Amino acid sequence: MTRRDRSRRAIALALGATLTAAWLLPAAAHAAPAPGPAAAAADRGAATPYTEYEAEDGTYDGTLLETDATRTFGHTNFATESSGRKSVRLDTTGQYVEFTSAGSTNSIVVRNSIPDAPGGGGQDRTLSLYADGTFVQKLDLSSKHSWLYGSTDDPEGLTNTPGGDARRLFDESHALLDKTYPEGTTFRLQRDSGDDAAYYVVDLVDLEQVAPPASKPDACTSITEYGAVPDDGKDDTDAIQKAVTADQNGEIDCVWIPAGQWRQEQKILTDDPQDRGQYNQVGIRDVTVRGAGMWHSQLYSLTPPQDAGGINHPHEGNFGFDIDDNTQISDIAIFGSGTIRGGDGNAEGGVGLNGRFGKNTKITNVWIEHANVGTWVGRDYSNIPELWGPGDGLEFSGMRIRNTYADGINFTNGTRNSSVTDSSFRNTGDDALAVWASKYVKDPAVDIGHDNVFSGNTVQLPWRANGIAVYGGYGNRIENNLVYDTMNYPGIMLATDHDPVPFSGETLIANNGLYRTGGAFWNEDQEFGAITLFAQGPDIPGVTIRDTDIQDSTYDGIQFKTGGGAMPDVKISNVTISGSANGSGILAMGGARGSATLTDVTISGSRDGDVLVEPGSQFVIDTGTGTARTAGGTRGGGQAR
Repeated sequence: MTRRDRSRRAIALALGATLTAAWLLPAAAHAAPAPGPAAAAADRGAATPYTEYEAEDGTYDGTLLETDATRTFGHTNFATESSGRKSVRLDTTGQYVEFTSAGSTNSIVVRNSIPDAPGGGGQDRTLSLYADGTFVQKLDLSSKHSWLYGSTDDPEGLTNTPGGDARRLFDESHALLDKTYPEGTTFRLQRDSGDDAAYYVVDLVDLEQVAPPASKPDACTSITEYGAVPDDGKDDTDAIQKAVTADQNGEIDCVWIPAGQWRQEQKILTDDPQDRGQYNQVGIRDVTVRGAGMWHSQLYSLTPPQDAGGINHPHEGNFGFDIDDNTQISDIAIFGSGTIRGGDGNAEGGVGLNGRFGKNTKITNVWIEHANVGTWVGRDYSNIPELWGPGDGLEFSGMRIRNTYADGINFTNGTRNSSVTDSSFRNTGDDALAVWASKYVKDPAVDIGHDNVFSGNTVQLPWRANGIAVYGGYGNRIENNLVYDTMNYPGIMLATDHDPVPFSGETLIANNGLYRTGGAFWNEDQEFGAITLFAQGPDIPGVTIRDTDIQDSTYDGIQFKTGGGAMPDVKISNVTISGSANGSGILAMGGARGSATLTDVTISGSRDGDVLVEPGSQFVIDTGTGTARTAGGTRGGGQAR
């Protein structure tokens, strides 16, 4: 299905007092824009310990890259994939990006792009870091985990082999510095002789004052007691697994992962003595794993998941943890070896944390990078039915998920009463956050994804799919989040594709900020709004959208999409929509069915008008100002009342 005929712009409605004028606010990715009428910007997004600096906002000697009006994605467009849709390119020796720190720091993260190797597979290069004019160190950059080729419509078919257009052009480099630099330090990223990539594109920098490594709690037993050795490049899986098994068996109270680099080439799980299935899919339970901090206690893999062999399912990978119940993991990093979602011989990048998850599981301050999926919560009931146990009461907080090939955190298989809070997501290859109320459960009438909460999170730059999505279920809430710069899909989406159990009850979208979201997808024929409701199959009832700011959307601010189902009685209140660059403030497409009531909605600067109900639509929008008729007064063209 394609989007509306743009020749129908004339039926856009200017709806008087209810839709009042508003100034278009500046849109900067590194700080939340001004709050909406009933919300404070401080209430939204994650309380991250780092400060983010946009390359284009600093001083630079290089080329400013800016995206086109429709933020075209997937055609090797660096600016489209950049935060704020701008970045700086360094082509010659001596060019630089420079900025002054707003606080003290002893670490740096650089989001960057360097070219792929001619035959694919990436390359490693350096870039020079200076502080107040003094050379600090060479930063190691790599394109090993970026540069995918093919059609983003077919993510499983993307390949690492060069050819044609590319996407997922950026990756990140991080380093702990050898000392703390005070507030007001001028940092410079400079291309020196020896920094010999063909070019460097610098998008943004994170500076953070990282605390010293935490000390081992008395209750914990170190993995070194089981033979693990830090920083030696040898596989420590056996020692980590022995420590976790000892905790699971009640022999120790807690597993301690000290500061250091620990190589892990097999997923930590429970060996299945019954050998049920081709792969072992029994997770750990009754385990506590603690680390010295995500910058200090880092697990990493070097072996591509499909080459790992052994007891691991190739889809789930050879790193991280498989969790079945009652597990607490905190203050570590999990760095995968993935380079792709599913192409090149099913070479999937694995999952950092996966399993049934069960009850009483809490994951805190965990950094996951270069996985296919950061965290996948749930297993199909048919997968060892006697172990069935959906996620219930799970808590994720302080998560830092970066540069994945698919989802960030996905709650599926009946996950309920669970939350993701105060977490940040950047460059995910599918939904950064999702509830998928799938039918692959014990009883679809009972095991419904419900009462899950995504609150106080920051989502940036999903390079495929949504910032936040809910597919079916009831009582799910999306609150107090910031979503920036989606490539081709909505910032927030409610949908009944993926064959979920139906929506029921209320689904709440409240106090969120969405900036430069939406985009074109599916052969670039479908244009998605910042917030999109898509009743592809069953209806989507009970939706409330309130206290939200939507700015500089690539297409529409709020969109009701054509589908087989209806979207009845949507309530939209205290929402500001400004600067819908290539669309309407609110759109009901020609095949949309349902209704929405607007209260205290402010719309300005939309190219195609404030509210657009396309001819043929059975969607009714009540503005609270009486009835306005579209298409020359023909009610059959759609209604806005």
